[in-house]
Amino acid sequence: MIWRTEVLDQLDLYWDHQLMPRLAGLTDDEYLWEPLPDCWTIRTDGDGRAMFDWQDPVPEPPPVTTIAWRLCHIAFHVLGIRASAHFGDGSLTIDTASLPVTAEDGLAALHEHYHTWRKGVLSLDDAGMQRPIGEVEGQWGERPMATLVLHVNREVMHHGAEIALLRDLYRAGFKQAR
Repeated sequence: MIWRTEVLDQLDLYWDHQLMPRLAGLTDDEYLWEPLPDCWTIRTDGDGRAMFDWQDPVPEPPPVTTIAWRLCHIAFHVLGIRASAHFGDGSLTIDTASLPVTAEDGLAALHEHYHTWRKGVLSLDDAGMQRPIGEVEGQWGERPMATLVLHVNREVMHHGAEIALLRDLYRAGFKQAR
């Protein structure tokens, strides 16, 4: 069995048959919709630079996040920055990322970073899937690359499902409880 093929097939199946169909027709209103007060989203600062809402440590319970926040989390934290670190030159970081403030640009970034990540995983042979992840992933550095690939699959599916639910609530005309 070639594990690289199996994990990519799993991600591709989810991407092609669940996530992308659920993102078709995403509007800017949906992308930035805040279903509750104090949602985390993508906001522009005084210089026009888009940034993630974030706080360290994360409040308990964590804030609800918008589709924009979740989609950019998948595109940049989960896929793009990791693809750059593990398969590229490491130049894409949260500080160098140009976060999208429109649905169209958000979807374009998601597609770009998905395909970059996928191409990187496709380049791994069995030895590559077994090599240690490395220090870029902190405490997980000694684990095999397969661990990271499986984690990325889980993250894409988890946050993709959250986006789908937010779209369902938006479409149904959800009004926050008072």
